[in-house]
Amino acid sequence: MNLQSISLGRLNLQIRKSIFDLFFNHQIKHNYCNQFERFITYMILLNMVGLVLENIPVIYETREQLFHIFDVVSLAIFSIEYALRFYVAPEDPTFSSAKHPRFAYFKSPFAIIDLLAILPFYLGAFLDADLRALRALRLLRLLKLFRALAPAVNEFLEKNKDKSFRYKIYALVNETPTSGNLHQIFDMFIVTWVIVSVLAVILESVQSIYYHLHSEFIILDTIAVVIFSTEYFMRIYSAPEDPKFQGWFRGRLRCASTPTGIIDLLAILPFYLESLLHHLFDLRFLRVFRLMRLLKLARYSGATQSLFTVIKREWPVMKAAVFILLLLVMLAACLGYVFEHEAQPDKFENIPQAIYWSVITLASVGYGDISPITPAGRAITIVIALLGIGIFAIPAAILSSALSDQLRIEREKMMNELYHMLEDGVISADEQELIEAEAKRLHLSQGELMRLLEKAKVEMGLEHAPDNDAKGPKGKSVSGEISLEFLSKHPELAAEQLKITISKLQQIVSVSDRQELSKFADNPDNVTALQGNMLKLLLEHGGEKAKNKG
Repeated sequence: MNLQSISLGRLNLQIRKSIFDLFFNHQIKHNYCNQFERFITYMILLNMVGLVLENIPVIYETREQLFHIFDVVSLAIFSIEYALRFYVAPEDPTFSSAKHPRFAYFKSPFAIIDLLAILPFYLGAFLDADLRALRALRLLRLLKLFRALAPAVNEFLEKNKDKSFRYKIYALVNETPTSGNLHQIFDMFIVTWVIVSVLAVILESVQSIYYHLHSEFIILDTIAVVIFSTEYFMRIYSAPEDPKFQGWFRGRLRCASTPTGIIDLLAILPFYLESLLHHLFDLRFLRVFRLMRLLKLARYSGATQSLFTVIKREWPVMKAAVFILLLLVMLAACLGYVFEHEAQPDKFENIPQAIYWSVITLASVGYGDISPITPAGRAITIVIALLGIGIFAIPAAILSSALSDQLRIEREKMMNELYHMLEDGVISADEQELIEAEAKRLHLSQGELMRLLEKAKVEMGLEHAPDNDAKGPKGKSVSGEISLEFLSKHPELAAEQLKITISKLQQIVSVSDRQELSKFADNPDNVTALQGNMLKLLLEHGGEKAKNKG
């Protein structure tokens, strides 16, 4: 009986530790802790959206059962979360040192918030009383977000305790080595409000929803403008911390005139113009420009930033393609006007009106609202449509090719960074975080990242390449190369192979342009420090040899 109790106790400890390590242990990198917290965060936000939608009769009255099911599912998820946290409290370093860890967890602020978030539902289910007023306590679920926010704030303050106030603002709104998780939460907060405000603009166009939520839409837009205005001024105020925007006034002006700065301004400008000038002009049409807030999301997408880089790099070629396109549009419009004006004076009244027809013809869209009826007009339409297939494809081909090339360049830069990081033979925790962040920006999977790391280690000589080829005689693969595994067991053969390799390198140096090789070796983006030193040594040796011959 005692043995059975001991084994059950050990099993309980193993299960408890496994659950804690899997879902709640922040010290373990590749567990489900971040995913679990992110899921809970999304559930909290969805609950807040549901709470708002419950106050819209046109939505709630016909879907009351669905709202109830969602509330029950949410309650089950939050209850399971609370029960799991209560169960693993003895494993949590925050409570493990207490005499009664679970009681210490029970009276902690976050546990009280978690309990209050689910308590109204249970009270309404088990007590015979009208407790609908307690449903308002579901708003307390918002406080659950502080579970992720509080550690991030403490981490941010610790990392920036010796920094100026302006630098702290800069680190909050921009990615820096001291930004930590608080910057990611800030970005997520801004992205959420961008999506919410744009959805509000879209829903305003639905008259049945706008009728019931007119005041709520105004309040929501005001809050969104306050948030985006605060973000805008934080970015402008902290801009001089960036070396590109040095200067009290000029630096901030350069920051405000960047594409992202202009987009941030356009996201809030319609609100202020309408509020300040409504008595002079009817500026209600500016409300539609609130949809420009969607462009703010470009700041948070690495793919969009790569696309902007590509457009900037390929702009001269794009200008040539656009010029040819405009030339064909104008030529087609003139020919269409000449051939069709007399036959269809209402549709081809003038050349500007014919431009619409030429564009949809070149784009091979052909809406059918304007089409030639004369033989000459139809003949020119056929030619223009065939030309349009190729002409419109040119800018698309340029962009797709350049974007692919840009991604290749960025991955090569990442490989060079890996070489630099591996010079000391190890990758530190900070370097690992930088690598993972860069891999995420370049949309590399974990498997692809591991393959790049292995490749860099093999090329730096830190690891042996996997020998997948069939082995030939004397350790040679089918391709004729001696395997590293074979060389590691035969030092004399390894030395001989090294002499051969150095001899080949000397031959390459002797037939190459020394000045160009020297420039290449001096650029840290091209070679690692070890490779650069070897190249310089070979160049110096080759130069001395040439002098002796002279």
